[in-house]
Amino acid sequence: MLEISNVRAGYGVINILWDISMQVPEGQLTTIIGPNGAGKTTLLRAIMGLVPLGQGEIRFQGQVFGKTPTWEMLGRGLAMIPEGRMIFKDMSVEDNLILGAFPKASRGDVSANCEQAFEMFPRLKERRRQMAGTLSGGEAQMLAMGRGLMSNPKVLLIDEPSLGLAPVIVNELFDTLQRLKAEGRTIVLVEQNTHKAVRVADQVHLMRSGKLVLSQAAHDVDVAELQQRYFSH
Repeated sequence: MLEISNVRAGYGVINILWDISMQVPEGQLTTIIGPNGAGKTTLLRAIMGLVPLGQGEIRFQGQVFGKTPTWEMLGRGLAMIPEGRMIFKDMSVEDNLILGAFPKASRGDVSANCEQAFEMFPRLKERRRQMAGTLSGGEAQMLAMGRGLMSNPKVLLIDEPSLGLAPVIVNELFDTLQRLKAEGRTIVLVEQNTHKAVRVADQVHLMRSGKLVLSQAAHDVDVAELQQRYFSH
């Protein structure tokens, strides 16, 4: 569904990604793990057009993205839930959700999609009129995920969703990811919680220093070996 071929990308003269190639199968959860500075977030940004490619190409459903503007990606079926939530704090929970349905094709389903988000995250329904800036960290992450789902994306990119959250909230979050996976969603998950990420994934990729050092089906992953490679220099 999503194909990344020999991609190099970075910021100005600083290259971060080195010849990255991977495939994201439809209806599966693909997780990308690795230490800080490995290039995981840069890869997601490159997919979304936020970071220009220096080499290689990215194909989605057989079409090369090329220089597609980031603001058109949502209409084409890709949505990203960024690290740090990045919700609009001075807007209500409900208005934050509505913004996730920006593409014209999604606007007619706003009410139904809001109700789906409230069904998935009941605490958001209780706080629908509340300013998003008053939410807890866990609630803010629920809102970010709900907003990302409002356009019914074909591929959902999720960057470090468990970062800074209490263990009980992290468990709830991964339960939600498991549910989305069971619904047949195509998900790319960047995550540092190795055990939980591997447990929920279909495909696992390990990045270090801007390169892929391991790519395996999740059921073939030896977690001890994975962690050894994770921390190796």
